[in-house]
Amino acid sequence: MARLRLTEVHKYYGKFHAVRGIDLDIPEGEFTVLVGPSGCGKSTLLRTIAGLEEADSGIIEIGGEVVNDARPRDRNVAMVFQNYALYPYMSVFENIAFGLRARKVPAAEIEPAVRKAADMLDITSLLQRYPRELSGGQRQRVAIGRAIVRDARLYLFDEPLSNLDAQLREGMRGEIKRLHQELGKTMVYVTHDQIEAMTLADRIVLLKDGMIEQQGAPLDLFEHPVSRFVAGFLGSPAMNFVSAELIGDGGDLTVRFDDGRALALPPGRAAALSARAGQPVILGLRPEHMSRDRGATRPGLARLEVVIDLLQPTGSRTYGTFTLGGQGVVAELAVHDVKAPGGRLTLLADMNRAVLIDPASERVL
Repeated sequence: MARLRLTEVHKYYGKFHAVRGIDLDIPEGEFTVLVGPSGCGKSTLLRTIAGLEEADSGIIEIGGEVVNDARPRDRNVAMVFQNYALYPYMSVFENIAFGLRARKVPAAEIEPAVRKAADMLDITSLLQRYPRELSGGQRQRVAIGRAIVRDARLYLFDEPLSNLDAQLREGMRGEIKRLHQELGKTMVYVTHDQIEAMTLADRIVLLKDGMIEQQGAPLDLFEHPVSRFVAGFLGSPAMNFVSAELIGDGGDLTVRFDDGRALALPPGRAAALSARAGQPVILGLRPEHMSRDRGATRPGLARLEVVIDLLQPTGSRTYGTFTLGGQGVVAELAVHDVKAPGGRLTLLADMNRAVLIDPASERVL
């Protein structure tokens, strides 16, 4: 395994600035996930690390070695692609062994290495089959096996699960995480799926328009976003955003909406934001931070009377939509909290967990 370090990396396609001065330091053994919407530069950055794209400026170091001018094969990285890229006329065994043969690994070492990788991925029984005889999940395991069979310094994954259905993706996420725990190798994983990012990563690097918007441990980004973009990207269902105004009354501070309803901020937050009284804000509140009032009392819980317009049951939970300040808001409810649309109930909004955003800069206050 090796440390990966990027310093002021830029990548252009003509006049389009795809990667804009990325600085990133990934220590040995870390599982880092590059995540963001389509077109944010995450796959371009990964391909630049691999040497499949050339950086226009900046420095790429793998294991302390500057590799900007090194060919992909000389960087000693292994890569798993979205489309599997298996050889259809080769058996599973030969597909996994291909890279070892190309590197002229002694024949006596190839079979034990292939079988070890196959055992880790539970595909030993498939070694004599051909790709056409495999399911999508099995093909992806073979593609991963071809990567891990090598003793590479760095392992790169470019949206490897995007072609799988939801159930297979869930299973493969667990396999990849287990694989990282067993190998202890440095891995960089690209996805647009924030659930994959949250469940897999030691560290998330969230990209926007070719730049890093925020990076850190998954829960750090989830609980302490720096901007509306970060707050809205992570979480499912997504965070609710409602336009409002901060109203001061003595030492108290409330968030008042266009429909006249208001939610009080806890004292500590009110004191920190007192200078912004009278100014517009955007309230960000996650569905799971609202629940039916069952008599709980603690600082920061604000009561809100609502009428549920839409119900979306999922089995274990139900998502109810109501209107606040003229905007639709989703709350996560217990299964039987509301029987049908039109039901009234009192919610408790946890204002300790809410975020307040400056509408002009879209930065979290």
